[in-house]
Amino acid sequence: MMNQKAQDLGLTSTHFVTPHGLDQDEHYTTAYELAKLANYALKNTTFAKIVNTSHYSVNINGHLKPLNNTNELLGYLDGVYGVKTGFTNGANRCLVTSCKRGNLDIICVVLGCDTKKDRTLDSINLINYTFSNFSIVNIKDMVYKNFDNWKNENLNSFYINKGVSSNLDLYFNENDLPYTTILINNSVLDKVSTSINYTSTFEAPLYENTVIGVMEVKVDDKTLFNLNILNKNKIERKNTRFYIMHFMNNYFDYFST
Repeated sequence: MMNQKAQDLGLTSTHFVTPHGLDQDEHYTTAYELAKLANYALKNTTFAKIVNTSHYSVNINGHLKPLNNTNELLGYLDGVYGVKTGFTNGANRCLVTSCKRGNLDIICVVLGCDTKKDRTLDSINLINYTFSNFSIVNIKDMVYKNFDNWKNENLNSFYINKGVSSNLDLYFNENDLPYTTILINNSVLDKVSTSINYTSTFEAPLYENTVIGVMEVKVDDKTLFNLNILNKNKIERKNTRFYIMHFMNNYFDYFST
């Protein structure tokens, strides 16, 4: 059951042998997949509440038994709200930490530390480094803003040869956005950009959802992802009836003036 759940979560480098986690040759995981597992587990509100509790007392046969969380960062380091300490002779000292400051929510994993002090210092250094050097960018808002600005500047530049009009209703599929926010190193925050390459001339008919261009989203000149720009409306081709009606309208307009 545990291994099936690991497969469901895409944990390809994780395998369970025992439920308690003691050392076994075929019982293994990675730092990255522990972070993915912790991220999934924290969506369970009961689990999230437990790992964020420093002290708790249970009643055993009428006697209160105090329990203390072994996560040394809980209640000590700003923003920490979980998750789990660990130790075996094979794994040494381990710690999975969840920490949130502002809109940045991270999971830090340290494995194989020789001492509890090493585990604590490594975790603190990694967490503080991340919050000091990275920021969340709302890439969805930026894409929409830049796309709308581009449309306002370029919508009249399209020409549909022999089309009944050249008025395109342009859009991109929001489901094609691979993510809505991204983590960016502060050193390249001003180097997040978009550009759109497009074709301005088409031959009618132009069908719905025709790709007319591509928006490229880049960070520091490295492509992050591409989005297809499409037209929502069909542009019909001028036919004989169109030319007759056009002639008649112009003819009557001419004699009525």
